[in-house]
Amino acid sequence: MASLNSLSNTYRPSASTMQQWMLGLMLLSLHGVMLWGFDDPLQKGLLLCHYGLFLIWQPIWQTKEKLSAQAILLFAAGGILLATFVSWWLLAIWLSALFGLLGGRIFSATAQASRLSYLFAATYLLSVLLLWVIPHLLGADTAIEVAAFLMFYLLPILPLVILFLRVKQETHQHAPILDFFYTLLLFLLSVTLILSIVTISRTTEADYAEVVVWVVFGLAGALVLASWLWNPRAGFSGIGQLLSRYLLSVGLPFERWIKNIAELAERETSAKEFMHAAMNEVETLPWVAGGHWQTEEDEGEFGAQAPYHADLEFHDFHLTLYSRWPLTPALIIHLKLLTQILGEFHEAKRREEALLQNTYMQAIYETGARLTHDMKNIVQSMNALCSAAEQATEADNDRLVALIRKQLPLLNQRLALTLDKLGAPRNEATRMLPLLEWWDNLQQRYNGTRISFSEIIMMDSECKIDSEVWDSVVDNLLQNALAKARQEPEIAIHAHVVMNEQVFVEVTDSGNPMPDDVAASLFRKRIRSEGGLGIGLYQAGRQAQQAGYQLSLVNNQPRQVCFRLAMK
Repeated sequence: MASLNSLSNTYRPSASTMQQWMLGLMLLSLHGVMLWGFDDPLQKGLLLCHYGLFLIWQPIWQTKEKLSAQAILLFAAGGILLATFVSWWLLAIWLSALFGLLGGRIFSATAQASRLSYLFAATYLLSVLLLWVIPHLLGADTAIEVAAFLMFYLLPILPLVILFLRVKQETHQHAPILDFFYTLLLFLLSVTLILSIVTISRTTEADYAEVVVWVVFGLAGALVLASWLWNPRAGFSGIGQLLSRYLLSVGLPFERWIKNIAELAERETSAKEFMHAAMNEVETLPWVAGGHWQTEEDEGEFGAQAPYHADLEFHDFHLTLYSRWPLTPALIIHLKLLTQILGEFHEAKRREEALLQNTYMQAIYETGARLTHDMKNIVQSMNALCSAAEQATEADNDRLVALIRKQLPLLNQRLALTLDKLGAPRNEATRMLPLLEWWDNLQQRYNGTRISFSEIIMMDSECKIDSEVWDSVVDNLLQNALAKARQEPEIAIHAHVVMNEQVFVEVTDSGNPMPDDVAASLFRKRIRSEGGLGIGLYQAGRQAQQAGYQLSLVNNQPRQVCFRLAMK
C-alpha cells in the first residue's frame, strides 16, 4: 500500500499532459459518433461524452473557481441542444468551430510537442470534414465508399498519436492564450470551404473530388493574394496599414485631428487656453457626446452625459468622455492615445510657461546683480577719493580740490545712470566718451594706489567707448587686483591702453595664476572663490558682451596674469 502511494505521488501528470489526453479522447469519441451514427440513445450518449470531454479541454473558460449556476445551465443547455438537434450540418459547424479553436491554440503553445498535437488534431478535423461529413451532407455515396477505408483504419491513428505523444510542461505558468483573431479567421475559412463545396456540387454535375480540389486551390489563391496585398507595395500602402489606421482613427482622419491640436498648441499662449480649445476639438469627434476634464490649475465640462463613459488619466490630466455607444477595445486604445497626446501638449505648455517665468526671474536677478555690481564699483571709486583726501597734505589741497571737482560729477553721473536702470532697465542710455578722456579719468581715480598706468597710442583719430561699461568692467578688474594684492603684498599691478589696429585695455598683475578649471569657466558661469573672483567677472563679462565688447583672460601664467577688455 505504501509503495502504491509513493508511486502515485511520484507520477503526477502535468497540466499540459492532461490537456493532451482530453484532446485525444475528445477526438476518439467524436470519431466514434461519426462512424456509428447518432440515432440510438447509446450513440447520443457517446456524443454527450464527447461534449463533456470538450468542456474539460476547452480553452475559453479558464478559471479555477467553482462554476456559477448560470454557467452550469449554459453548459447543460449546450449539451441538450447538441444531442437533440444533432445532424450532419450541425456536425459540420461543430467541426469548423473545433478547427478554429485548435488553430488559435497553435500560435500560443510554446512546447514543440504541444504544437505538434494541435497540428495533428487540426489535420484530423479538416480531413474528417472533407472526407466524411461533407459527402454525407451531399449524399455522395461514391466519395463515402472511397473514404470509408481511411475513416475506419487510418484517420483514428491521429487521435491515438495525440493520446500517447509525450508532452513537456509549458514554459509559462499561466493558461495558454487563445488567439481570437486566428480562431475567427480559421472558423470562417472552414465555413466558407463547406458552403463553397456544397454550393458548387449542388449547382454543377462535377465530381466531388474535383470540386474539393477547385475549392481548396481557390481558397489558397485567395489567401496568397490577401497576404500579398496585406504588406505595403509600390504606390499602395497595404491592407494591413489601412486597417491599422482605421482602428486607430475609428473613422476619423487621425492626421487631421493631430494637425488641429498642434496648431492649437502653437496659437494658444497658456496651458489653460490650450486645454479649453483642445476640448472643443474633442467635442467634434463623432462618437463623443460630452466629457469632463481636470488639471491641477483648471477643470471644465462640455456636451452632455451619456450611458457609456471612459475614465482616462495621463500625469495630472484627468479626462472622462461620454459616448452614446458601447466603447470597444479599439476605441479604448484610441481614447488612451488621444488622452496621452493632449496630456503631452498640456505638459509642454506648462513647461513653456515655467520657462518663461524662469527667464523673467533670471532677467530680474541679473539686473539686480548687475546694479549691485555697479554700485559696488561706484562705492570703491568713492573710497579711493576718500583715501586720497585722507592722505593729502596741506600742499596737496589745490590738487585734491581739482580732483574732487572732476571726479565727483562723474561719480554722480554714474550713480544717476545706475538708478535710472531701476526704473527702466530696458532703456539704458549709453555715455560715449573719447577713450583718452576716459583713460585720464581712470588714472585720476586710482591716483595714489599701487597701480601703474601706461599707454600705446598710434592712432590719429579719437576713439569713443561706452564709458559706463568700461568703467564698470575695468573698475572690477582693478579692484580684484587690489584685493589680490592684500593676500600677496609683493605683486605689482599694471594697466595700459592700446590704440592701434586693435583698441583694448589690459590689467596685469604679477601674482599667482588662477586654477585651470576656474580659468576655463571664468566668464561662462558663476564660480565661488575665496578671493572674490568669479561672480563679479561673470557679470562683467555679460555686461561687456551685451555692449559689444569682449572681456577675456589672455594670460594665466605665474607672475603674468592678464585680463583684456577689447573692442570687437
